[in-house]
Amino acid sequence: MKLEYLKKIMPFVIAILAMQSTYSQSLETQIDSVLTTVFKASEEPGAVFLVAKDGEPIYRKAFGQANIELDVKMNPENVFQIGSMTKQFTAMAIVMLEEQGKLNVNDAISNYIPDYPNGSNITIHHLLTHTSGIKDFTKMKTIMTIAKIDQTPKELVDFFKDEPVDFKPGKQFSYNNSGYVVLGYIIEIVSDKTYEDFIEQNIFEKLGMNNSRYASDRKIVKHRAYGYHNKGAFTNKMQVSLSIPYASGSLMSTVDDMLKWQEAINTNSLITEVSKKKVYTDYTLNNGEQINYGYGWHLKDIDGISTREHGGSIFGFKSMGVYVPGLDIYVVGFSNCDCHSPTKATRDIASIVINANLKN
Repeated sequence: MKLEYLKKIMPFVIAILAMQSTYSQSLETQIDSVLTTVFKASEEPGAVFLVAKDGEPIYRKAFGQANIELDVKMNPENVFQIGSMTKQFTAMAIVMLEEQGKLNVNDAISNYIPDYPNGSNITIHHLLTHTSGIKDFTKMKTIMTIAKIDQTPKELVDFFKDEPVDFKPGKQFSYNNSGYVVLGYIIEIVSDKTYEDFIEQNIFEKLGMNNSRYASDRKIVKHRAYGYHNKGAFTNKMQVSLSIPYASGSLMSTVDDMLKWQEAINTNSLITEVSKKKVYTDYTLNNGEQINYGYGWHLKDIDGISTREHGGSIFGFKSMGVYVPGLDIYVVGFSNCDCHSPTKATRDIASIVINANLKN
C-alpha cells in the first residue's frame, strides 16, 4: 500500500523539486546579471552580496579582489568597513538602554551633556531621526584638521557643538552624522562602557557576530577586505582616525554576520516587539510632515512593498542593506571601493526577489 502511494506521489515530488531548482537558477542568473554589470573586472576591487529568504541564504557570492596589490580574490567571508550602517547598531543600543531604564528617547540631551548648547531643546529622539538641526561635522571645512588625529568622544563632540545650528529641533529632516556621534557619547555616559565595548559585549558577542568589530587599520583583522579609491587609477584608501566616524560609521562586519543581525531583530533577541515598533515608525516633523526615517533605518518601498533600508559610505568602502519585512527578504552588499556603490544593485536585487516571490 505504501509503495503504491509513493509511486503515485513521486511525479508530484519530482515536479516540485524541479520547479524549486528552476526558481533558484532563474534568480541566480538574474542576480548575477545585475552584479556583473557593476563589478565587471576580476582584477579590480569588488564586492560581496548575500540574499536571504526566511532567514536562509539563497544567494551568496564574491566578486573582484579583496587586495589588488597582493592579487587576493574576494570571498564571501571578507570583512568590510560598513560606514553608516553602523547607525543601526547605535540606534539599537539606545533603545536597549531605554528598556533597561537608563534613559528615555524623549530626554533632553542636556540631561547627559549639561554644557551642550541648546541641549535642553534637543532630545535623543531628534538625534536618532536626524531632526536635531545641529551641524553635521563631516560637512565642516575644518574637518581635515582633526581627520587623522585620534579624538575622545568628548573631544569630537566639542569639535562641532558650538557651531551655529541649521534649524530648530524637529523642523526639518537633514541626515546628520553629528547626531549619532552624540548618541555614541551618551551610550558611554549611561552605560559606563566605551561605545566599542558596549556594542561588542551586548550585540556582537550575544548574537555570535564573531567577525564584526569596531574598525581598526592597525590591528590584525582576519579576512579583511582592503579599501580603495579610483580617481583615474586605483589607490589605497585615505587613512583617517577611526575615532572620527565613531558611532556614526566605524563598525566592520561580514554579510553573514549582518544576516545574524537581521534575524536577531526579527526574533526580538535584543529588544521587545513594542520597542521594535518604535524603531520602525515613520516619524514626523513639528508640522506633521512624514520623514520616512525611524531610528537608524530609512523606511521606504520597492515596487510598492515596504522596506527598511540603510547604506554606508566611508573612505574606501560602500555598503547597503535592504530588508523586506512583509516577505522576509534580506539583501546586503559590501564594496571595497568607494567608486562602486552597491545601493542601486541591492535595491534592484530586492526587486527581483520580491517579484519572484509574489509570482509563486
